[in-house]
Amino acid sequence: MPLAMNKDVFITCAVTGSGSTQDRSPHVPRSPKQIAESAIAAARAGAAVVHCHVRDPETGKPSRDVKYYREVTERIRDSATDVVLNLTAGMGGDITFGPVESPLPVNPKGTDMAGASERMAHVADCLPEICTLDCGTMNFNEADYVMTNTPGMLRAMGQMMTDLGVCPEIEAFDTGHLWFAKELVKEGVLKSPALVQLCMGVPWGAPNDLNTFMAMVNNVPPDWHWSAFSLGRDQMAYVAASVLAGGNVRVGLEDNLWIAKGQLATNAQLVERAVSIVENMGAKVIGPQEVRQRLGLTKRAPKAR
Repeated sequence: MPLAMNKDVFITCAVTGSGSTQDRSPHVPRSPKQIAESAIAAARAGAAVVHCHVRDPETGKPSRDVKYYREVTERIRDSATDVVLNLTAGMGGDITFGPVESPLPVNPKGTDMAGASERMAHVADCLPEICTLDCGTMNFNEADYVMTNTPGMLRAMGQMMTDLGVCPEIEAFDTGHLWFAKELVKEGVLKSPALVQLCMGVPWGAPNDLNTFMAMVNNVPPDWHWSAFSLGRDQMAYVAASVLAGGNVRVGLEDNLWIAKGQLATNAQLVERAVSIVENMGAKVIGPQEVRQRLGLTKRAPKAR
């Protein structure tokens, strides 16, 4: 089929994530101040959107504490750098089962299951322009851990996002997640055109080979907006692949720690590399205001306390 290259590309920077990378690179931000500063640097390097998790400032472990999200949000919004704020809503759906012969009760270490309102508390408080909706349950590359998102939970969280006026970014780790996302739009839980992030190469979701990638792309309705990423050494290759296939791109330390062999990256360096790839392909990198117009986003202040 002919190429349908995207000529006007927005870049999302996934700033820190929730993986156990905090001790593998000094550039992975931990505190709200560090996360905000890294997000602002990424925006100055060319990212129109910053996707933020928060961490415990002392340990670097992932957190759902609303006060940390509030501080990150306020620091970014109070800066002189404009950027679209995208907060994760993927936390609070973690189950780690017991051994295979006695999976119940679940292992409290690694299990963090919360209700829909609790999982959305920081979104309701901070009112970002975008928040993520992991559109399915998935086995990651861990023996007894499951990322758990039931259809009922996703319907409830999706409706909360719609009612708050926050744009859901559908995180699709496999084609079935796109199938369910289309059902949520059909049911009126989510609005159309929707926004999708294609998550490639995350064990054990969709592998990052190009045949699977195009199967994912071809399952996104033609009027929806989408981006894609892959992990590690394939991150920059997927910048090019996504643009060629008609999409936008995501880079950042959540997905990849390296800028070159043996050289740890900063978020700003990864964004700069993505900008170079996009522009050398003959496309333009667009900014936050153009993204707001394209996606119908409204920049708002957090709720007053």
